[in-house]
Amino acid sequence: MNERLKEELDILTTNYPQLSGCIDDVIAAFELMKNTCRRGGIIMTCGNGGSAADAEHIVGELMKGFKQKRPVTGEQRAALLAAFPGDGSYLADNLQRGIPAISLVSQSSLLSAFINDVAHDMVFAQQVFGYGVEGDVLLGITTSGYSRNVVNACKTAKAFGIGTIGLTGENGGELPKICDVTIRVPASDTFRVQEYHIPIYHTLCAMLESVLFDIANVPSLRDPDESII
Repeated sequence: MNERLKEELDILTTNYPQLSGCIDDVIAAFELMKNTCRRGGIIMTCGNGGSAADAEHIVGELMKGFKQKRPVTGEQRAALLAAFPGDGSYLADNLQRGIPAISLVSQSSLLSAFINDVAHDMVFAQQVFGYGVEGDVLLGITTSGYSRNVVNACKTAKAFGIGTIGLTGENGGELPKICDVTIRVPASDTFRVQEYHIPIYHTLCAMLESVLFDIANVPSLRDPDESII
């Protein structure tokens, strides 16, 4: 395994030894997300309540620098300078390469309209259907594993060739029957499950950043990459 990735996993299990049993699923989720990014796809996230906040938190870590800087490439800088000689340097210095991700909980007008006009438990599924294409990935977060709007989103994704990752509690609910990967943390109380979810998705974000942004070589997200496992 790539040493930087092994280091992130070691940090996770050292700080949270209770999560050691989740490592294989964390690696599987990482591989699915990495392959999506390599193909130029997007990562979608969704959840309710505290998990909605986590869905937005994840996107925040993916779309900008997380543990390292992500400067634009030389080609990107040249394009900005060519288009805007006066402002190109400022734009290039303050742009960061992102991992394309969208939180499905953040579209307030769409959410309220769909809840009111159609079906409250289909608000995430509708966005998966509208945004997603085959090869993208959906990360559904539900502490119980039974949240209908998250479950329906995962079902919709599965039907249309979109990868599915469930992040949930020890019971798993319906997610293990639907998702390609289900990460079940060893807790059932909502607040404790949420506490365990944070270090897991931080680890996933750090691993993705480490592989997709080798700053020494400044690769494209779409460059081929050998398996790290």
